[in-house]
Amino acid sequence: MTTMTQESTVPRAVEAMDPAQRAVSVTSPRPVDPEPHGTAAPRGSEIRRHELATFLRNRRERITPEQVGLPRGRRRRTPGLRREEVAQLSAVGVTWYTWLEQARDIQVSEQVLDALARTLLLDSSERAHLFRLAGAVDPTPAARCPTITPALLEVLTQLEPVPACIQNSRYDILAYNRTYARLMMRDLDAVPPEDRNCMVLVYTHPEWRESIVLLDETMRMMAAKLRGSMAGHLGEPAWKMLVKRLRTESAEFREIWERYEVFGGVPSKTKQFLNPYVGPLTLDHIDLWLAPDMGARMVTYAPMDEQNRERLRKLHEIALRAETEAA
Repeated sequence: MTTMTQESTVPRAVEAMDPAQRAVSVTSPRPVDPEPHGTAAPRGSEIRRHELATFLRNRRERITPEQVGLPRGRRRRTPGLRREEVAQLSAVGVTWYTWLEQARDIQVSEQVLDALARTLLLDSSERAHLFRLAGAVDPTPAARCPTITPALLEVLTQLEPVPACIQNSRYDILAYNRTYARLMMRDLDAVPPEDRNCMVLVYTHPEWRESIVLLDETMRMMAAKLRGSMAGHLGEPAWKMLVKRLRTESAEFREIWERYEVFGGVPSKTKQFLNPYVGPLTLDHIDLWLAPDMGARMVTYAPMDEQNRERLRKLHEIALRAETEAA
């Protein structure tokens, strides 16, 4: 597991890249609509609020209670979810959410938009549309990430069959090669980009958790490292959103987070995984720092011996076959 402690097949950074670069998964930035300027700004803001209200109502009405784990009941007449149900699931006030659907002139934080996007089961395009209508910038790596150059993508590809990825100090997986995509689950490409975060995966994703041999130790170490790194990012929306999401979705994280442990040692570099394709793997974890001030690093998992090297080769062949079949 990294530092002890997400669309179709592998997303492509740029369609024009050569095949070697296109073999690497990477999240690309999305443009954000600029705010109106001059005398047209008030009118533009009003139109944007009404579009946002209409969009929220539309998405709310198309979701069934069963999709979000709620009982339908016998007297339900409202198509989809009720306003109070969306508010409850998103941890916001009913009155506040009602005002939002009424196009009132109120401020919406990135954390609230993130919660609404998850409650309304928005896909990546719908999520981006929600943030644009609200005049906000989505801080998740699905919409924004440090620049990953074609040269870095080429390095990830050339490292195969060794699993490798690029992460930041928040554990966002920003890019990865084909072997890494199948190291801790059957297909990381199937995970939405905004969910490709090692903390989210290790605390909430069953398949990812099953692959970690020392799960309890890994979760504790990762939480301690996250708290230590967060000291330099207090108040930043993306960091607050991550912790709030983990506290909401994982009782294990809440318990560990309340210990206030801070990473203060050297983690073991030997990682053990139970891979769904090739079985047990014992690998040597190596961090290659790319931008220490931003916490960006390339994470690699080198085989400990010939047996593990052969299993990684087999895993890489499986990834290549899956890519060919998908194409």
